[in-house]
Amino acid sequence: MKQVIVFCFLLCSFISGAQNTSNLSETNSDDNTLLWEISGNGLAKPSYIFGTFHLLCKQDINFSNACRRAISNSHEVYFELDLDDPATLFGGFMLLNMKDGKQLDSLLTADEYKRVSQFFKDSLKASLGIFKNMKPYFLIAMLYPKMLPCESISGVEEGIMAIAKEDKKEIKGLETMAFQASVFDSIPYKMQAKELLNTIDSMDKSRKYFALMNKAYLQQDMSAIEKLVFDTEMGMKDNEDILLNKRNKDWVYKLKNIMKNNPVFIAVGTGHLIGNDGIIQLLKNEGYQLRPLKNK
Repeated sequence: MKQVIVFCFLLCSFISGAQNTSNLSETNSDDNTLLWEISGNGLAKPSYIFGTFHLLCKQDINFSNACRRAISNSHEVYFELDLDDPATLFGGFMLLNMKDGKQLDSLLTADEYKRVSQFFKDSLKASLGIFKNMKPYFLIAMLYPKMLPCESISGVEEGIMAIAKEDKKEIKGLETMAFQASVFDSIPYKMQAKELLNTIDSMDKSRKYFALMNKAYLQQDMSAIEKLVFDTEMGMKDNEDILLNKRNKDWVYKLKNIMKNNPVFIAVGTGHLIGNDGIIQLLKNEGYQLRPLKNK
């Protein structure tokens, strides 16, 4: 259940999948890496930022020596959420449901609800009735494991956290689960419910999209990831500012103060790194030097 809660919250950046293509940046082959060094602008020592993928087949998750060194050279490791805080994770249980007692069957027609219910029964072997109070975006997150061609799944964050603990690094989060829940609450539940329905109705297409994203991530092909993230046919293009851009700006504001004190290793969804409104470009705009590091 802990994994389910973590995945539900972390996957909000993945659900934002397709955005406005005007945000595409110029990417060259040297930039095709998940690992970047942050220096300059008064920093005594460099910090590092790494793009994660929240759901992969366990056997596909590996970390380069360069990534391990970057963690070792850092004082703290920052994720989107503090994944090492039991209180935070326990509190996540209380934030999964819609406000005001809303239920999914009130957001869809009877026929639409029946289609979603049948999918949960056939594919997830679960009764939708158990989850009908849950925010629809979290229900979408529950579908992603079914898009992977393996039984044993994990998140890149878990691997990084294991290395960080081995090195006795303090683990922190850029956001709280309460804040991420509020992000979902700011998007109309009816819109989320329609996106859930669309995902289920076009599951073959969703699987192909997920497979392409998975492949691009494992190849560290940032230009391909960027094109997929800003693909106008998939995802919630109307909520780009809420799910990505505003959060990126908030994180950069926080990181400016965090990196002043000690070098840190930052691990966030790769979708947050790319594009003209991504963290890499925003840090450059603030005067930092971002250097791509070989991550093989």
